[in-house]
Parts: sequence; C-alpha cells; structure tokens
Amino acid sequence: MQVSKRITTLNGGGSDGWDVFYRARQMVADGQPVTELTIGEHDIRTDPVILDAMDKAAKGGHTGYAMVPGTQALRERVAARVQDRTGVSTSFENVMITPGGQAALYAAHLVTCEQGDRALYLDPYYATYPGTLRGVGAEPVAIQTHPEDAFQPRAEDIAKHAAGAASLLVNTPNNPTGTVYSRETLEGIAEVCREHDLWLISDEVYDTQIWEGEHISPRALPDMAERTLVVGSMSKSHAMTGSRIGWIIGPKDVVDHLINLATHTTYGVAGFVQDAADFALAQGDGLEEKVAAPFRRRRDITQQIFAAQNTVGVIPAQGAMYVMLDIRATGLSGEEFANRLLDEHLIAVMPGESFGQAAAGHIRVAMTIDDERFTKALETLRDFAISLAKH
Repeated sequence: MQVSKRITTLNGGGSDGWDVFYRARQMVADGQPVTELTIGEHDIRTDPVILDAMDKAAKGGHTGYAMVPGTQALRERVAARVQDRTGVSTSFENVMITPGGQAALYAAHLVTCEQGDRALYLDPYYATYPGTLRGVGAEPVAIQTHPEDAFQPRAEDIAKHAAGAASLLVNTPNNPTGTVYSRETLEGIAEVCREHDLWLISDEVYDTQIWEGEHISPRALPDMAERTLVVGSMSKSHAMTGSRIGWIIGPKDVVDHLINLATHTTYGVAGFVQDAADFALAQGDGLEEKVAAPFRRRRDITQQIFAAQNTVGVIPAQGAMYVMLDIRATGLSGEEFANRLLDEHLIAVMPGESFGQAAAGHIRVAMTIDDERFTKALETLRDFAISLAKH
C-alpha cells in the first residue's frame, strides 16, 4: 500500500529545514547542556491568570463540543480587537476561530487555491510555508527578498511572478528576519494584488511584538479588505503556544466556506480554551506588553553585543522574537556555522538556509532564554565568528 504523493512530497524532496534543531534536541536528550536558541517558544509560560480562567471554564462544564466557528463571545472579542487596531469594520461574521495559526494558514490557502494553482510566498519564510502550500495541492513559488533591503520585499519582484497566480502569503512582523514591513512596502504589495487579482494571506501572529515602526495590516489598505485573509494567534501575543488557538479574518462569504471546511476537518476548538483566550484578550494591552517585554529587552542586548565589531552583521530587528545575523564574513554557510557552533560550543541556532535561499550565510537566533544566559551565548557566538573570520 502507498500513501498519497501529496503527503510524501510535502518537503519537496528535501529537508524540512529542522535538521540542526532535531540534532540539538537529541543532544539535550543525551544529557548534553545545549543552550537552545532555535524555536519561537517563550521562556515564560502562559500567565497563571489565563490558566485559572481555563481551569474555571473546564471545571464549569465547557468541555463538550463548542460551536465550530468559535464561541460567539470570542469571535466578537477578536472582531473588536481587530477593528480597534486597524480601523477596518469587522464583525464576528468576519472571524473563524482555528486550532492555532498553522491550521489557519492551511485553511486560508485551501479556500483560495485550486489544485495546481501557483501560490506565492516570500523568501526567507517560516519553515512550514512551502509544505503548507504543497499540502493544499498548490504549486509554491518563492520570491526572494534581499539582505541589503533588510529583507523588505520589492513590489517589482512580486509582480514578475504574479500573472496567473492565485495567492500571495506575507508575514509582518517577519519570522525569521524580524523585519516589519513599511507602509511603502505594503502599499506596493497591495498594488500588485489588485492589479493581478491575487488573494493576499497576511500572517500577523507577531503583531504585538513591534520594536521599531508600526504594524500595518494590509487588510486596512484601500480596496484590500475583500481580498485579504488575516491569520492571527494567541501563541505569540499571550504565550499560549500549547493551547492551539488562532483565527482567520476575512470577508463573510469566505468565512462561511471556512466554517464548512472546519466542520469536515477540525470541528472547532475546545470551549474552555476559547474561554481562556476570551479572558486573556479582555485583559488588554498590559498583558500583551508583559509577554513582549523580554524580547524587546533582548533585542537591545543583541545590538549592544554586536555594536563594536564588524564581522557579524545584524539585520535590524524591528519586531518578533528573533534576530537574523549575517555570518558570511566567516566563510561558512549558515548551516555550516550552526553545526560547528553546536558541536564546539553547545549553542543551537537555526541556519538561514532553513528558511530559504535568501538568508543563506545567515543564522536566526531566537531570543527565548533568560537575559544572563542569552548574553553569554551571544558573546560566545560573536567571539566564535570573529575567530573564524581571522582564520
């Protein structure tokens, strides 16, 4: 018996990009003291007040089937949040609750792409993007951004690939680069989408982690609300990664189809988890700022550590919980550097090549351990890179 080609070709015949991460985790399992700067997992856990709300909801009996689109209360809460932050009229009918942002990304492409459609995305990219597109039967098309532009996409580069495509996936604040797309960048993207009749799928799960500039949802740009699907999540904003709760924002008729899809796939999200998310969002900006604060602080630490040298380049980290470092002066690829750093100093980072070819010769550092260990690890990384460049 054979399994489907759709599943066996998710990785396009190559690595899924997580090889260094898997190796580091095995070393940890074997008892080695590896410092992990690999994945976007907060070093704090979900706030106890949220867990108390979840516990209360579960013990109160909200453990049966919840409404497939999401509870009315949470849909309304998310809609109000989005409308308040973007200025775009948004009702609960524009919202579907999903089991995390990844499920939302998959559903958004399934509803916008036919089998064999070309689906565009930007390189560097979050590692699951191309597999998600292949999984829905689309043909993934990567469009490179450039380190000299701080990885801001160029509208003209997107336009070269847009004719006949079905969708474009963007992510700002960006994982892995930390780039926050400027208004000029987003207006250029919107113009391409309007001109070529593209669906725009906007991954905005890091919208509460802005260190420079402002977060602009492309759904708020002229004539974009009816062609944009926004993916959001509680994972990064509220350190609720394991709770698996997110959402899609879009036109009502599209959301209606997404609800039908969810009826045949996930059948919704646990009610007590939704109640906890509703409670968390009701706490307002203060709780979100508390969750984001360590990453803002560590971003400043990073800038200080690499300020007085010219071997390692720092891509301006304007948002998100990562910093992208240019290590090309060492003469190594990102993958070679990451593997040697792991072997020689027991520090695990992600190679830029895990996120596409545009970030070759770079590494991504997750700012997800306490300040003292983070500082020590980056100082070791810096000194290691300088020694490699000298030799």
